[in-house]
Amino acid sequence: LGTTTDTLLYEEEDALFRLHVSRSRSLAWLFAVAGSFTTTEVRYLAAGAPEAPWAVMLPRERDHEYHVDHGGDFFYIRTNGGGRRNFRLVRAPVGDPRPERWVELVPHRAEVMLEDLDVFADYYVVHEREDGLVRLRVTDAQDQGSHHVEFPEPTYEVAGETNAEFVTSRYRVRYQSLITPPSVYDYDMVGRGLALLKRTEVLGGYDPAHYRSERVHATAGDGTRVPLSLVYRADTPRDGSSPLLLSGYGAYGIAYPVTFSSSRLSLLERGVGYAIAHVRGGGELGKRWHDEGRMLAKRNTFTDFVAAAEFLVQSGYTSADRLAIEGGSAGGLLVAAVLNMRPDLFRAALLRVPFVDVVNTMLDESLPLTVGEFEEWGNPRLREHYEYMKSYCPYTNLAARPYPAMLIRTSLNDSQVMYWEPAKYVAKLRTLKTDTNPLLLKINMDAGHGGASGRYDALRELATDYAFVLATLARATRGRPRRQV
Repeated sequence: LGTTTDTLLYEEEDALFRLHVSRSRSLAWLFAVAGSFTTTEVRYLAAGAPEAPWAVMLPRERDHEYHVDHGGDFFYIRTNGGGRRNFRLVRAPVGDPRPERWVELVPHRAEVMLEDLDVFADYYVVHEREDGLVRLRVTDAQDQGSHHVEFPEPTYEVAGETNAEFVTSRYRVRYQSLITPPSVYDYDMVGRGLALLKRTEVLGGYDPAHYRSERVHATAGDGTRVPLSLVYRADTPRDGSSPLLLSGYGAYGIAYPVTFSSSRLSLLERGVGYAIAHVRGGGELGKRWHDEGRMLAKRNTFTDFVAAAEFLVQSGYTSADRLAIEGGSAGGLLVAAVLNMRPDLFRAALLRVPFVDVVNTMLDESLPLTVGEFEEWGNPRLREHYEYMKSYCPYTNLAARPYPAMLIRTSLNDSQVMYWEPAKYVAKLRTLKTDTNPLLLKINMDAGHGGASGRYDALRELATDYAFVLATLARATRGRPRRQV
């Protein structure tokens, strides 16, 4: 700033990598991070010496991701190098951060993912994910004594807030669950107590005691236990008579968030249960969970979802003619793929901006995301990858058979899943399907990948989605009175 010319400090030339710059909470260091889906390279610079050259923390190495923060005389490094896929935590002297100087603080564990790290002057907080749930481990930076923050519910979501202050003994978090509205707490890292600061108000006399949430597991065909999160009205019977909406995603190592939705109460109050299948391809059980649902293992995502649906039916939560499913983007791929595999298992399907033509999209390197996503889906110019993609690609595998009722949404300005992809999927499906169930295509002429951005426009879209689900499941919901609130 303040000069007539700009100086190029660094240019990332590898199309697989993206570049961003951040500053440590201590304000002492700048980090320039080049990262792909599987590899990281961090450059660092003392904030007080902007004219100095940037130094590379560790040169990029395939399948090595690492993240750096600063506290006191040390860099804190969360790394999955050396095959430690779920990350471990080390620290190194600021003056010499070579691996030979690393001291391990939190070891790698096969069943626990080190998801995030917040470093303060006297403490650091590690976000660990085990069996799909986040735990916060608070550690004294001096004596290394640590403890976990306790939360009361069987399934929940918790994340750190901005926490801009470096010198503090309080850690601010946002907590919620399927039945608890978003709540902001201050956690006393010394006294170990949570203080509620603010909870989102839910109008209409909402009482969480009227609902139940559960954490259960289905068993996939290869014996893998697949977690599910459920919420339903407390008076819901377990005799297979209740309708249910099952959601899933399973891609990019992203854990499906177990969040509260006041809009979802509209379904719950009408007797429709809601479940999330935490299938492989997501990050709920660490890097292994992601690895077992991407590239040449992608079909595990779909078979996990089918296993979850079968479990819900067999356990009496719902029945096949009362079960609707939903997914967006890569989750739309999931839904479309399982509809080809087991169309008999579902009554209705809701697909939002679905990634349904995997083969042709991944062959088109002119699209903005294709090359960068070779590490997630594979490169179809490699025959093994191409044949594997063909085996599950929803568009490729459409066939002359009955399909459930379907509502498919797309957006004209979507730069991630182009609108023509769902459109041609619907056109082909209309030609092939042998049933008379509704097949609806809704194109938002203004929106992008996230759908309508205005608050009320987004609610109108959601109302349409829920109306479709309720209308399709009308026979299942008939006779189940809505609770007066």
